[in-house]
Amino acid sequence: MIYGIALLAICFLLGKAAGELLGMWLGIDANVGGVGFSMILLIFSMQWLHRLRPSDIQWEGGIIFWSNLYIPVIVAMSAVQNVKGALGGGLMALLAGVIPAAVCLALVPRVARLGKTVNKE
Repeated sequence: MIYGIALLAICFLLGKAAGELLGMWLGIDANVGGVGFSMILLIFSMQWLHRLRPSDIQWEGGIIFWSNLYIPVIVAMSAVQNVKGALGGGLMALLAGVIPAAVCLALVPRVARLGKTVNKE
């Protein structure tokens, strides 16, 4: 289980850093999409691990553990976001929400195809 938790922590830290960098790049003093980046990294890293070692379930234990706590963890991480700054950001805040959501929606078919190839193996 510890391997999955370690993978989740790495994905969270990389996603948080990416969100901070995106916020700086957009001129917003806030993390923009860090949780989303973390989840995307986690999905892709799990797919990569399934290809690398399909029978190794040590990684999956930690991920399954956290998937049971997914909603409370996301709510807690989102609670620390700068909501006041986002509401005052106007168009920039709207774009910062719409663009990542559109990218995630565009990636859904790709991730679904990845899932089908892993299940065939």
